[in-house]
Amino acid sequence: MTALIRYQAALLLRSQRWLAPVLVYLAFLGIGIRPGQPVLDSLGYASAGLLPVTAWLVRICVGQEPPAARTVVAAAVGGAPRAHLASLLAALGCAGLLGVAATAAVLLISDPADARHTVRVPLPSAGLAGLLAAGCCVLLGAAVGALCTRPLLHRRGWSVAATVLAALLALVTAGSPAKYAVTGLVTGSLTGTVHVPVLPFAGAAAVAAAALALACRLTSVRG
Repeated sequence: MTALIRYQAALLLRSQRWLAPVLVYLAFLGIGIRPGQPVLDSLGYASAGLLPVTAWLVRICVGQEPPAARTVVAAAVGGAPRAHLASLLAALGCAGLLGVAATAAVLLISDPADARHTVRVPLPSAGLAGLLAAGCCVLLGAAVGALCTRPLLHRRGWSVAATVLAALLALVTAGSPAKYAVTGLVTGSLTGTVHVPVLPFAGAAAVAAAALALACRLTSVRG
């Protein structure tokens, strides 16, 4: 499986299709984050942007091979579900690296203080909370991407519309792990309190695992 994931990641890198979502995310960070801003606010903003970007990367990875190539790869590795899982994990890994890099950059340039710049915020705790919040958004973004593209949705128009709507709902719906994690960072910035989103991260991991398992299972049925 490791070699197959490396193959999918290499395809993504060589295709340069990753440039669009990554550049959009960098522009999103450039618009909303400035040096000296409260660290928790900036971490919440950076984490929220990862959800749609991850869903976008999943759509790219799942559809980057021609049908004939997918058939050959599936035959070589023992089935379409295994090949499909590798493409999903490659996108998930790339988005995870982007999230780690964004979190590190935010920690470097932000002010470790509350929203009023009066209460100091411990950077190690803030960094852990930021990483888990980013993880929540990456995992839910992967779930959205897996459920809104092949094999569940084959038509590009419906797939794009469903991805945008599902990503938005994952960010704003009450009970969503991503909403809980991001809101915890932003509200914690008001008082300088760090809320480490352990339970939301576990919930996001469970949702992502279920979504990826369903998508892989249906691959052998719907192609």
